[in-house]
Amino acid sequence: MTKREAERYLSDLVGWIMIDGSIEKEFPFKSYLNGLDFAYSIGKIAEEQNHHPDILIKWRRVRLTLSTHSVKGLSENDFIVAAKSELKYRESGFS
Repeated sequence: MTKREAERYLSDLVGWIMIDGSIEKEFPFKSYLNGLDFAYSIGKIAEEQNHHPDILIKWRRVRLTLSTHSVKGLSENDFIVAAKSELKYRESGFS
């Protein structure tokens, strides 16, 4: 995926940034346990999509980082999982 294509996809994902061939976002939560629940729900999405983000769980924050190792950069799958993560965050009321 070219940088221009990635930027086009990224424009639909509020708060996501592109860093060194990956995209990432940090999600805030009202409690540590809400962050853990969200991370677990992202794990389920990752298994369904067979595309797994790096997940960093912090105190009241979860950072997701997505890239496609097989292409050493970004693919459409990264943006699909990012969009599904956004939807899960909004629908679940984790914030």
